[in-house]
This record gives sequence, C-alpha cells and structure tokens, in this order.
Amino acid sequence: MPKYGDQNYKQADFINHELIGEILTKTEVVTESQIASVIEKAKHRNGLSYEDIAIILQATNPNHLKMIYNLAAEIKQSIYGNRVVLFAPLYVSNYCVNNCVYCGYKRDNKFARRKLTEPEIREEVRILESMGHKRIALEAGEDPVNCDIDYIVDTLRIIYDEVSENSNIRRANVNIASTTIENYEKLKAAGIGTYILFQETYHKPTYEKMHPKSLKGDYEYHLTAFDRAMQGGLDDVGAGVLFGLSDYRFEVLALMMHNAHLESNHGVGFHTISVPRLKKAEGMELKEYDHLIDDDTFKKIVAILRIAVPFTGIILSTRETKEIRNELLHHGVSQLSAGSCTGVGGYKENEMEEEIKQFTISDERSPLEVIKGLINDGFIPSHCTSCYRMGRTGDRFMSLAKTGAIQHVCQPNALMTLKEYALDFGDEELKASVDGFIESQIEKIQRDDIKSKVIQGLSDLTDGKRDIYL
Repeated sequence: MPKYGDQNYKQADFINHELIGEILTKTEVVTESQIASVIEKAKHRNGLSYEDIAIILQATNPNHLKMIYNLAAEIKQSIYGNRVVLFAPLYVSNYCVNNCVYCGYKRDNKFARRKLTEPEIREEVRILESMGHKRIALEAGEDPVNCDIDYIVDTLRIIYDEVSENSNIRRANVNIASTTIENYEKLKAAGIGTYILFQETYHKPTYEKMHPKSLKGDYEYHLTAFDRAMQGGLDDVGAGVLFGLSDYRFEVLALMMHNAHLESNHGVGFHTISVPRLKKAEGMELKEYDHLIDDDTFKKIVAILRIAVPFTGIILSTRETKEIRNELLHHGVSQLSAGSCTGVGGYKENEMEEEIKQFTISDERSPLEVIKGLINDGFIPSHCTSCYRMGRTGDRFMSLAKTGAIQHVCQPNALMTLKEYALDFGDEELKASVDGFIESQIEKIQRDDIKSKVIQGLSDLTDGKRDIYL
C-alpha cells in the first residue's frame, strides 16, 4: 500500500508540532548576531534549517530587514529574472458542505447556491479570453453531490475547448478539495496544470476549530492530498496558508516541513506557494481572529519564503492592495492574479454589478492596467504556458530552475506573450510603448541563438501567427 494513500493517511506525522513548538520556544528571544549569522548563511544558498528560518523570522532591525529584502530580490532575479506570470481565478460552483469559519461560502451562510452550466462556463471563459488571459485557476467549493469530480473534469474540457478569435486558455490549474488517487488520475487525464490546495492552517487544533462538522475537518486527509495527487500522476502541486488563522511562525515552519516531506518522498516539493491573508467575508468578522498580521510582517514572511525555497513560485492574489503587490514583486513574488472576480459567474455578473464574492479583493485593476504597471516598474508580464505543454513540469522543471537553464526559455517566452497580448488586446498607449520595452529586454538575452529565435518569433507574431514559444 502506498504511503498516505486513500485509506492509510491517518498515520501522517510529517508536520511535527512538538518540534516546531520547541524551535519557536528556543527562538522566542534571539540576538542581533544570530540573525546576522543566518542572513550571511542564506547568501550561500545551501539551505536553511528550521531553526535558521525561525531566527530570521524574528528580525525587526531595519538593517537586517533591508538585508533580507535585498537577498530575496537577488535570489528572485537570478532564478526568475524580471518576468511575472499572470492568471485569473474562475469560480464555477459555490455549493459547499463545509462550514469553514472564515469563508463566505460556508454551509451556514444562506444564499442561493449555484454552479455554472456549460453555456455559462463558456461565457465566463470568453470574458476571460477577451481580457487576454491564457492561464486560469479553476475554483469550486466541496460538495460531492452537486460538484463531483466528473463536473470538474467536464469543466476542464469546456475551458480548453472554448477558443475565441484572438485567445484561448492554455493552462487551467485546479483548486478543489482533497480527494482520492483515482480522482487525481482523472484530473491528470483531463489536462490539469497545477493542483492547488491550501492547508489553511497547519496547526491541528486551530485547523479543527476552523472546520467544525465538515468533510474538510479531517486534518490528515487534507494534509496528505499532495501525496495522493502525486501517486495519481500529477507533477505540480501548489500549497498555501491562510495567514491570520494561527501563529505565522508556526505556519512558515510547517510549510517547510511539508515541502521537505514531498521532496523526500516524491522527488519534488511545491511548484508554488500562495500567501493569502485572511480577509473579510460574509458571516465573519476580522476582529474575532487573534493572529492577523500587519503589512510589515507580511512582507518579511514573503521575503523569507523566497530565501528558504528559492525555486518555488510565490503567488499573490488581488486580496492585497496594488501597493503591497508592487512592493512584493521585488521581494519574491513571481505570479499575480489580475482582473479577478471571486464569485461564481463573477465575470458576467461583475459587468452587471451582481457578483457574490467568496472574499473581498483589494486590487481591482484590469489586466491591462496591471500589465502597464508591471512594464513601468521594469517587469515583463508573462502569459506563458509552454513549460506545461513541453513537459517541463515536476522534477524536470526544478532541475532546469536549479541550473539556471529555465531562464533560456522563460524570459524569451514572456517577451513573445507580451507582444501577442499587445497586438490583440493592447490599447494605443501600450502598443506605442511595448516594442521599445521588448527591445530593451532582448538586449539582456545572453545567448545569440535564443535572441535570434525571439526576434523571429516577434516578427511572426506581427505577421499574424500566434502561440509561439520555445
């Protein structure tokens, strides 16, 4: 029987609460020299221990924080360059049997539940495509009757099938509840991108308190979802913690333990980590939560995650403000959502101002506005999905990232997707500025053969070809 399969998951013990507690107690008070020593160690990029991470999480000295931010920026630039991947969520069902205390979709909230029909899914996809999106995150509540795996699989078929005149969705990541190996095999066959699942909180007592009388309340079943997903053939998994439910120091160390468990048992850890903060939702009040984190702490967490797991993508959603998102792009974030709606059928209903949201969002800029902002700050907006389609996933992606070879495809592909976006969806302002920006970025490509391919690709895009990638 595989370790942590459909039946034997209860024995999962890789989040060592006792060890985390001992480390947090030991590092409750640390010296300035201890923090400086860990920062110096991190510069060598040979990995940090759990205790090291706990020590730098205690940093408050402005000079130390500056060093942490600068190191995170250097690491991000060396691996990801200045590209930023863009995506949007697509909510298809708010049926949910769970009663998660913090969630607007919880069972006790009384509103008209719905899931999208095929025509409605197609309409949402067409709206997303009209914004220029190529990558989405499919979202649904947990309801085995009203939103089963066959509905999700069929939704993936519809998404990939719905091709507009100037666009199509080329990668659909999926964020659904923990499920069985057989169901993950179905997702694999349907062409899933990354399987995303937030642990919400790794602190078991808090987890059980936050998920009363719920299917999701089985801590170990939720925790071992990625083990079953990988046994079901999925290459890429994306983790996340909802910061604000428990002690952020515990959550960061537990994230590292989970990542180490996957690397040890499956050969590859998280493809991405999402860092949502708790936000106001229907049926809850933020004042009821004792572990909310301020902006400065949040920025420190993101930078330390970038240092601790250099090759893992970090995702920041529209929960955060434009200002926070812009700042954290420099300190570790590599993926942003843009133009997001967090309600079922939200893109159509947003046009009609009728959207029912899972949670409130803070950055309401359109994708075009986000793209202009990224360019103004020197970042390359990327709609690239080539790694998924070329098999550069899982441990294959990580090996390319760790050697730096991934830059030879990611930066060039980002430039070509930016050109494609500008041609098909850009306004006059973007079209007038984008060519000069792209030319300045081409000059930074070190390999002449890659540079030539990009120049030819840009020419082919101007001539009407689409979806060009290395």
